[in-house]
Amino acid sequence: MKKILYLISTLVVVQASLTAQVLPNYGGERAGLSALSFLKNDLSPRSSALGGSSIALTGDAYSVINNPAALTDLENTSYGLSHLFLGGGVNQSFLSANYPLKDKSSVLSFSINSLNSGEMEERTEFMPMGTGRQISVSNIAVGATYARQLSSLFTAAVTVKYIYEGVAGFHNSNATVDLAFLYKTDFRDLKFAVMVQNFGGNSALGSDSDIPTTFNRNTGIGLESNSVPTIFKLGLSIKAWEVKNHSILAAAQLNHPNDNAENYSFGLEYQYLDHLFIRGGYRLSVRDRDYPTFGFGLKTRLGNHPLYVDYAANPTNFIGLQHSIGLRVQILNTIDR
Repeated sequence: MKKILYLISTLVVVQASLTAQVLPNYGGERAGLSALSFLKNDLSPRSSALGGSSIALTGDAYSVINNPAALTDLENTSYGLSHLFLGGGVNQSFLSANYPLKDKSSVLSFSINSLNSGEMEERTEFMPMGTGRQISVSNIAVGATYARQLSSLFTAAVTVKYIYEGVAGFHNSNATVDLAFLYKTDFRDLKFAVMVQNFGGNSALGSDSDIPTTFNRNTGIGLESNSVPTIFKLGLSIKAWEVKNHSILAAAQLNHPNDNAENYSFGLEYQYLDHLFIRGGYRLSVRDRDYPTFGFGLKTRLGNHPLYVDYAANPTNFIGLQHSIGLRVQILNTIDR
């Protein structure tokens, strides 16, 4: 009996320790400590409608963002294009091209992620009404991805991204790596996935010599170095219900960012045949996101090629409703048509 009690106590202590490491109660004090925050925005309308719970979904043209290991689900060349309206005139666009290789177990992908603020008037602490100079913010990330099916149930992928950041004459270049894994089962299409996103070194803005970098400060604006927004993701998905032409997919995900507290997302996707998709999701422990997300998808054709149209709405507490739209097309071979 003493041995059993000792074993139970040990297990409780170990479980509590693991919980404290994987699901700590604190972390919000790290908010705003990373640079290149545009890399955290969800550019997949399907994922955004599901509250971001997309790491273990079946692969599509947007998987290069959410989990590139799922790209091995693609049997044909596919292209994806999406646009995110962030508000305040700030927009972000995404483009991907995915090419299954001849061995049928590997996929090579290329992607471009671009954010632009448009022109806006510069303001300083000494000239709050404007300096008369127009400035803008422009960020871009160009990525190359290789995904491979290691077995019938297990896949892995790696993405290398080159990143350029330009803010009102200040500029910076950096590089990050994404590493992802996906494991499939034979039970109700159950999938498990793990991903480390945006792993890389610190980032610091530099300036051109003719741009003033000091106002009432002792150091220049762009001299501080910040980490990139690295996120550890863990999630699963399962076909929770299926009757004839109707089905419901359920997904859940844990996100552990290096610049904020842990947060959780849950989503449901209703599917009728392969033509209509109704989606909804919710996020926990995310400030200023108290409302559920929602969206839909429609399948049509572009000539003989399947074309998917996706839309998502993300309600926020203070900046209104953020919209994202997307198109993805599969280029079928002559035999597949």
